[in-house]
Amino acid sequence: MLKRRNVLGLAAALPVLAAGKALAQDQKKGMDALECIHTRRSIRKYLDKPIPDEVIKQLLEAAMTAPSAYNEQPWRFLVVKDKEKLKAVGSAGPAPAGNAAAAILVCADPSLGKEKDMWPLDCSNATMNILLAANALGLGAVWTASYPVQARLDMYRKMFNIPEKIVPFAFICLGWPEKPGGRENRFKPDRIVYESWS
Repeated sequence: MLKRRNVLGLAAALPVLAAGKALAQDQKKGMDALECIHTRRSIRKYLDKPIPDEVIKQLLEAAMTAPSAYNEQPWRFLVVKDKEKLKAVGSAGPAPAGNAAAAILVCADPSLGKEKDMWPLDCSNATMNILLAANALGLGAVWTASYPVQARLDMYRKMFNIPEKIVPFAFICLGWPEKPGGRENRFKPDRIVYESWS
């Protein structure tokens, strides 16, 4: 009888133990996210090693989960893996493209948004998600600006036949890092104001 009670007691405790384990895993995921944020660095030199299509897809999925005004998602993404095109970009604009394994050009279609001036914020969110996802997957990445530099806007439009209504926002160079970035404390208490600026 005692053995049966012990078994029943253990059976009753299992859901509680499982919930505790799930909570611990959730907490670990949270710490992993913070570690990803704190260790993300702009990486400009890459190994000569291709990035699988599945990894590129993961980056784009991360980009498309970014918040956007009214959930309009006014972004478009151009994936570049052709080495000659990447070298051409590197020669004409952002140098890291020259040795990147791939790149994602984050673009905007401002006509999709209810608020015409919100798309730079939306595309910034999508760009940051790509950078964080790249770090989480072991990739190196660097955000090179296109918008609002007119010469870069014109360059990307010409190189990639981008329609006039689409705005090239950020060219993200990607590759397996030659040297991984490290954690750096950038916290500056003097940049913080509490309650009121006075």
